[in-house]
Amino acid sequence: MDFLTFKAPHPKLIIHKHTAIAPGNNIEIELILIFKRTTADYFCLLSLKATKCVYSISMNDLRSCIHKSFQGNVSAMFTVVSLYHFTRFDDPAAMRNPLQSKCDALGIYGSLLIAREGINGSISGPRDEIDAILTYLRQLPGCSDLEHNESSASLPPFPRMKVKLKKEIVTMGEPDVDPKARVGHYVEAKDWNELISAPDVAVIDTRNDYEVGIGTFEGAINPETKSFRDFPKWWKENKDRFRYKRIAMFCTGGIRCEKSTNYLLSQGIEDVYHLKGGILKYLEEVPEPQSTWSGECFVFDARVSVGQDLKEGPHQLCYACRRPILPADQNRPEYEHGVACHQCDHETKQEDKDRFRERQKQILLSRQRGEQHMVGYDGS
Repeated sequence: MDFLTFKAPHPKLIIHKHTAIAPGNNIEIELILIFKRTTADYFCLLSLKATKCVYSISMNDLRSCIHKSFQGNVSAMFTVVSLYHFTRFDDPAAMRNPLQSKCDALGIYGSLLIAREGINGSISGPRDEIDAILTYLRQLPGCSDLEHNESSASLPPFPRMKVKLKKEIVTMGEPDVDPKARVGHYVEAKDWNELISAPDVAVIDTRNDYEVGIGTFEGAINPETKSFRDFPKWWKENKDRFRYKRIAMFCTGGIRCEKSTNYLLSQGIEDVYHLKGGILKYLEEVPEPQSTWSGECFVFDARVSVGQDLKEGPHQLCYACRRPILPADQNRPEYEHGVACHQCDHETKQEDKDRFRERQKQILLSRQRGEQHMVGYDGS
């Protein structure tokens, strides 16, 4: 972990020791956390060491130890930003290295995808550095009105920074789809409930099936797609179900709906709507008593899920199939850390599981050498 900042009154360099229970084997271990003051008000977590070799440390145990270090006076200082913008980049390859260098210089972690059709990604860092990179991004061609969603994390949500060149910033596989030409009607979060409660509106969740499995809007239709590429085929097979209906679609942050609404418009559907800012904006702005959201929202970082007010959810990942699981699922007989869970145990062969076990062994060895991995990458 490179940085993790907390507001707390402590000397410049402090060391805290705490005990935790390693999941799976109930071994009590001692965690040693070393903090350094970075400004007058904030601390950064420099290192974390365990007195016994274990495959994982519970994320909740780690958060608890950090809170104890500061007697509960801790603020989550990783700002997490999700963003996308459709615009024309004539030479995205020429943009890659300068953008990577700028993120590296600011200490920004995460992933940004750039293509001729625009930019998409999620990044994290301290507040001032996030503001600086957003200013830089809005100076890119056609990006002055780039919008973004913000949330926070108590642990580093990404292991490194990658700027990648892609053919599409969100892959639908439909070459004629162009959100810059036309999209559906944007619906603000505050107006979403009224729209989806209308009897002539069909609500479609455009996310992958495993995302829908941990949370969605009440009454929403799950296309049960494995990837966004599957959506056009699903629509062609099911479009007759929605004759005489208005269509309202939603996704995590809004980018899939830019393409899915354009696609439906090209198929002759005129009354198409989508949730502006996606689920993240809805959870941020709509009070819980008025919310029609049920469950958690899957996010593609170490937090795994967020809930009301974008607070970190309870989920972890199965690092074999990359699906979300609850802590209680680790007690199921099918679960083996990094090898299988109840959702994928039947999907992999023995040679796959042996390969996954070897991967976990190498991750443990690299940790013992002091090399860094994403928080949560192997469940720790």
